[in-house]
Amino acid sequence: MPSAPNNSWGNPLSLRVIGHNAGTSMDGVDLVHVHFTQDSPTSPLNMQLLRYWEYPMPQKAKRRVMRLIKENKTTPEEMAIVNIQLGEVIADAINAFGENQGFDVQKEVDIIAGQGQTIWHLPLPELFEGDQTRAHLDMAEIAVIAANTGVTSLGDFRVSDMALGRQGCPLFAALDSLLLNHPTLNRAVQNIGGIANFSILPKGNVEGCYDFDTGPGNVFIDAAVRYFTNGEQEYDKDGTMGAKGKVDQAIVDEVLAGPYFVHDIPKTTGRETFGDRMAEDICDKMLAAGATPEDCVATITRITAQSLADAYERWGPKDGVHEIYMGGGGSYNPNIRNYLKQRMPKTRITYVDEIGIPVGAKEALGFALLGCECFVGRPMIVPRKTECDNPGVVGQIQPGRNMHRIRQHVAGFWGEFPEEDIRCTTKMNLLPSLCQ
Repeated sequence: MPSAPNNSWGNPLSLRVIGHNAGTSMDGVDLVHVHFTQDSPTSPLNMQLLRYWEYPMPQKAKRRVMRLIKENKTTPEEMAIVNIQLGEVIADAINAFGENQGFDVQKEVDIIAGQGQTIWHLPLPELFEGDQTRAHLDMAEIAVIAANTGVTSLGDFRVSDMALGRQGCPLFAALDSLLLNHPTLNRAVQNIGGIANFSILPKGNVEGCYDFDTGPGNVFIDAAVRYFTNGEQEYDKDGTMGAKGKVDQAIVDEVLAGPYFVHDIPKTTGRETFGDRMAEDICDKMLAAGATPEDCVATITRITAQSLADAYERWGPKDGVHEIYMGGGGSYNPNIRNYLKQRMPKTRITYVDEIGIPVGAKEALGFALLGCECFVGRPMIVPRKTECDNPGVVGQIQPGRNMHRIRQHVAGFWGEFPEEDIRCTTKMNLLPSLCQ
């Protein structure tokens, strides 16, 4: 808890936040309950993870969204309905989180923050045909979340970042750097969700971080497994199917010569580029040449693994990456992990749970931090190697029944602190996790 009030400015900060994330894989909703405290505007921010849980994505909603993205055909009617339905899914997930973990959402949560479900992500219009412009769309109406939980809710972080001249993704370099920047070691924080990305954390430089998407993570692998099991299996558990197959390196090289992989950073991507249809086309091509389903999954898994290793070599620090902290469901796939160890033998590869963060929790934790900083009114660290280095507060706020109380609390934290002196957070303490 915060210590005594700082008489120079206002009162200590205390915000309890639920962060949520529905990733590209659409397996479910990751939820964290986090307590942020800070003695004064010039003190380090403290973060303590209280609880973590995963809520399975309802299959009806998943099938509808997957079809919408895969076919890229819809109507204004369907878009309006899906936005409300996904808001209800997130609200149900949050209320179930409280019930499952034994806490009162309305009494023990100050704000809720997350992204909903990404429907369309178009950061590099030059890679698409037609008259395209940079755009992003998440769906999960925050008005529904606030109404159904009673708690002030935040969203639209990615489109807010895009409006400032950047790409809206991956969006977590600031969190990663605050958690893991080291004075003498170059580190990376790698997430393998539906899309794979990593943050590079140059030694001794908290504000020198940068991040980007390397390409498909689980999205191709999951699509191939669904294809060969007629939807009965959603992913390659423990990499079993891929381990039984033989990699077709010619196919891997052909895919990795594609426009996204050769494009320079900054770059981000999504299902619009690496969707189920592309994965199925790769499988069909291989099957026609005599490959087995296992060969197809092995080859598609190698595309993810090799794209990661190639990206470290091309865009990592010149003196190499000393340590990699892995997160996301794909980090459990031994076919990816073992390939990285083979390509990067001098790099220590471990999991983010080494510092007390569950492997599946990091992106939800990132949205919790984004929500805290948005509501407090601070910009986040702007990653290097982006198109625009203008800082800005990102996110949009939908008041809940508790809005007046928490607005008063934040105003009391700032006191008479000069607005022109407000800077991004560059020091954060990770307090011991209370997660079981």
